Amino acid sequence: MSIERELAKRADNSCELCGNPEKLNVYEVPSSPRSGVDAAVLLCSTCFHQIENEEDRDPNHWRCLNDSMWSTVPAVQVMAWRMLQRLKVEGWPQDLLDMMYMDEEVKAWAKEAGDGVDRSNAPVHRDSNGAILQAGDNVVLIKDLKVKGSSMVAKQGTAVRRISLDHDNAEYIEGKVDGQQIVIITKFVKKI
Repeated sequence: MSIERELAKRADNSCELCGNPEKLNVYEVPSSPRSGVDAAVLLCSTCFHQIENEEDRDPNHWRCLNDSMWSTVPAVQVMAWRMLQRLKVEGWPQDLLDMMYMDEEVKAWAKEAGDGVDRSNAPVHRDSNGAILQAGDNVVLIKDLKVKGSSMVAKQGTAVRRISLDHDNAEYIEGKVDGQQIVIITKFVKKI
């Protein structure tokens, strides 16, 4: 039996988060220690789209988690917990989180994606124009930079793809220039 059929049987042919019976898709729960049907949930296109696209998220749609958070299926519990964490600023999700019960193993799985981590004291990396930089962004150097400990000069206009951030210092990012991983000061880059 395929994963989709097993999930449809488990979910009674409806979205495991909101209950919508239309346009159902298999969603692989990220960072899962499990596999197959135990690592997936059946979602409607609305839930699927809003999980993947934060800018399109409608907090009122997620009031359905009041019911689905009590599911006995660990993958459903994990997705309910993650969505409640992502919506915590709305106020009402915190009440549901306070009531929610999960086994320690399931809660550890839920936390694997980074939801629920307090980022209020995390450094904010900004480029030369003040735009916020995030891990995986692409930037361009705005001036020639001499690379310390090397004879290499990173030229103005060089694109640095998929940067990583220094979690301790907001002025430093890392990226590859001419195949060499280097540390770059944020005031010398512009986000693409």
